Amino acid sequence: MPGIHQINSRQINLLIFVVCTLMMLAAAYMEHVMKMVPCSLCITQRGFVVLTGILGLIAALHNPGLSGRRVYAVLGIISPILGACFAGRQLWLQSLPEDQVPACGPGLAYIFEEFPFMEAFKLLLQGDGNCAHVDKILGLSLAAWTLIAFIGLALVNLYQLVRKDNKLA
Repeated sequence: MPGIHQINSRQINLLIFVVCTLMMLAAAYMEHVMKMVPCSLCITQRGFVVLTGILGLIAALHNPGLSGRRVYAVLGIISPILGACFAGRQLWLQSLPEDQVPACGPGLAYIFEEFPFMEAFKLLLQGDGNCAHVDKILGLSLAAWTLIAFIGLALVNLYQLVRKDNKLA
């Protein structure tokens, strides 16, 4: 079994893609089978999971040289860090006392139909009272699990950034 230093950049990027795909499959299962309705911050976090996964897939398919791998790694660090910011905001909303939770807003379909795009986008990124609802799995909220995943994805990309060039294709 190869050690971590024997795993090449292409394999690591493919692993990033697979992890993000599994995260999205879990989100789809929770939404459609478990009937858990995602809030606006959940949807925003999903967007960053998808972006991180697509970057991993493109990097794996492209299999660039050292400088290209570093560019993909930097982008692969930025995307989950931004996602982690939204997961952190959701955790903050979930930690507020009930009397300080913002009011719940209208549904996303209504927001995008009735508001100009930039206003709707701003509302999506801010979250509302719906985002303060806590669903726990294995003792942690979904936002906490997502934050942990984003940190892990950023760290894997950081490893890609700082690792010495190996000759494995």
